[in-house]
Amino acid sequence: MHALAFDVGGTKIAAGLCDDEDRIIHRWRIPTPHDPADIDAAIAGIYREAKGLCESGGTVGASGGTADSADRSGIGSIGISACGNVTSDRRTMSFAPNIAAWHDYPLADTVEAAIGHECPVMVENDANCAGWGEYVHGAGRGSAYMVLLTVGTGLGGAIIADGKLYRGAFGMAGELGHVAMVPDGDFCGCGLRGCAERYISGNALERFARSAVRRYPDRAGRLMELCGGNVDHLRGAMIAQAVKEGDSLAQYAFDKIGEWLGRVMAQASAVLDPELYVIGGGVVEVGDVLLGPARRNFDRFLEAGAHRPHARIVAAEAGQDAGLIGAANLSRQVTAG
Repeated sequence: MHALAFDVGGTKIAAGLCDDEDRIIHRWRIPTPHDPADIDAAIAGIYREAKGLCESGGTVGASGGTADSADRSGIGSIGISACGNVTSDRRTMSFAPNIAAWHDYPLADTVEAAIGHECPVMVENDANCAGWGEYVHGAGRGSAYMVLLTVGTGLGGAIIADGKLYRGAFGMAGELGHVAMVPDGDFCGCGLRGCAERYISGNALERFARSAVRRYPDRAGRLMELCGGNVDHLRGAMIAQAVKEGDSLAQYAFDKIGEWLGRVMAQASAVLDPELYVIGGGVVEVGDVLLGPARRNFDRFLEAGAHRPHARIVAAEAGQDAGLIGAANLSRQVTAG
């Protein structure tokens, strides 16, 4: 049976129809509706389109892409990856920072009702889906104890323990972006201060680079050129371009988030002791520019580091598809069990 996976964000909904080996054979991408109540209807619409695709064995032209592997086996499960806290039964969004209406919102029940209860629905946190996708089909293949850290707008996390996704007693485990790193530090969107994602994220990269430009204007020529002379317009893509050109201030900004990333992994190892860290998200596209300082500082801050094995630290491999792949695979397991 096929699985239909959704990745619901604040601005877009990505969807993929996956075969029984989690290969994405058809894709959809639509803007997230302005009214959160319309998200269920949008998901139901894509479900009906995907169902028709399976029944016809052909293509669906409206949303693009050809699914030559589609057949009449139908859709056996729906997996929804969403940014926010998901209850332990994988049915309800208890809190979603980007979708205000998703507070104690019975997302699985509502979607099942919208599609006429034709197919079971599973909901999971987006970082957990991405982590599971990397574990089953990405950089985590062959490991048993793995931690994914996604460095994007914020810092997401997922924990694999003994080959299973670790969710904790209430489904809230893996929020490594909200480990307190700096007492009375910068305010975080979660309401706390000094959280890790305030120092390890695309936003943090931009803050570190802007601070460096203001402190060392005589060395900021390239970054100022890229941002049109207005440091407030300096963005992550510009910093990544500058660091590839050898710019020292851009390197400083990546060194800073790499240092904090190493610190977080060292703290996580004191609790979880994984064999592998997989680093994903848009910021990691610079490769060893970020992973190099992260590895050095992991070694530096690891408890009893001279007397224990060190986890490997590698870049993610599944890319933007990790969340869809993970949601599809998990939905099969959860709805079958």
